[in-house]
Amino acid sequence: MNQFTALRILAAVAITGLTLTLAGCQDNAQLAPRSGRSAETNARFGVESGTAIVSNSPKPDWGPTITPQMLAIVEENGRQSPIPLYLLSPQEARRRPSIKDAVNALLSFYGIFVPPAPVDITNRTVPGSGGASLRALVVTPRGVSGPLPVIVYYHGGGWVIANPDVYERSAVAMAQKTGAIVVSVEYRKGPEFKFPTAHLDAYEAYKWVRQNAATLGGNSAKVAVMGESAGGSLAVNVCMYARNEGFPMPVHQVAVYPVANNDLNTESYIRYQNAKPLDRPLVQYFVANYFRTPADGDSPQISLTDVANLAGLPPVTIIAAEIDPLQFDGKNLFGRFVAAGVPADYRLYMGVTHEFFGADLVVPEAGQAQDFAAARLRQAFR
Repeated sequence: MNQFTALRILAAVAITGLTLTLAGCQDNAQLAPRSGRSAETNARFGVESGTAIVSNSPKPDWGPTITPQMLAIVEENGRQSPIPLYLLSPQEARRRPSIKDAVNALLSFYGIFVPPAPVDITNRTVPGSGGASLRALVVTPRGVSGPLPVIVYYHGGGWVIANPDVYERSAVAMAQKTGAIVVSVEYRKGPEFKFPTAHLDAYEAYKWVRQNAATLGGNSAKVAVMGESAGGSLAVNVCMYARNEGFPMPVHQVAVYPVANNDLNTESYIRYQNAKPLDRPLVQYFVANYFRTPADGDSPQISLTDVANLAGLPPVTIIAAEIDPLQFDGKNLFGRFVAAGVPADYRLYMGVTHEFFGADLVVPEAGQAQDFAAARLRQAFR
């Protein structure tokens, strides 16, 4: 019996005892929209801060410091998708509800109306490596004059699942808070496309955006890269590829809870090995589906904290979540950037989990993290 078969069996046994509760929904019935709240009520409860949505459940053993807002999202995600993703095929895992779906369900249940963001969202095709065609969401803020700065955004999902739609809220928030055009690009994923396909796609997409920024209404001299989780790793890789090839580098890079090493025995991996929505078995699942062999984990593109050369890269902002196996990946990456002489800033948000960044409509810390990243980007765009 191999490691991944054993993990599947253990998870199948554990799930039989799993009980997920939602504040205000004791019977776990399908959520239904409540009557809409007035604008006055929304303002009183604080739609922007998410203080209206909390969980009253006991805090889990894996997250004794988790905030009630974050717990509400994690519980709802577990209710919508109770089977661990690592027990599913990658194709099926891609179809399961995401954190975005959990946030939307909670907003609906609590009757909170969120007006459309003042942005325009369009789809377009950009080139990937080897002549591949990649889909991209282009988010353009309204009420600002161009040519605008541009952020090339890379979604998370372990290089195996998710897409720009799942991470749309992050892209929209950054467009609103920076006044920049956000190009959230897709990349090909494992197991259909193994390492380093996603990394090469990310770089080709960046080069295209840089060379064609004017067609988007953007300024080619003010292009940054940003990503979450696996996408945070891709953002750093794009900077390394550009430096190595002598191509113009981004003016700034933002890595949100990035994958930065192949060491699954750091302090945070041990402490939060059972955390949700990302736990150690899910990371192992992603690695098994994207890497060609375990040796890929020792490449500079993956082991950013102990193999990669980070010298000469653009200034970086790193955002980390407390209740996250990847917490120390971000912390250690920050230390490596500082040692390499790269201007770096790091901020750890307490009480939240992996995937919190795009949940600002419920989780106050997400809005704070977005504001922090946006401030750093606006400074870089000056």
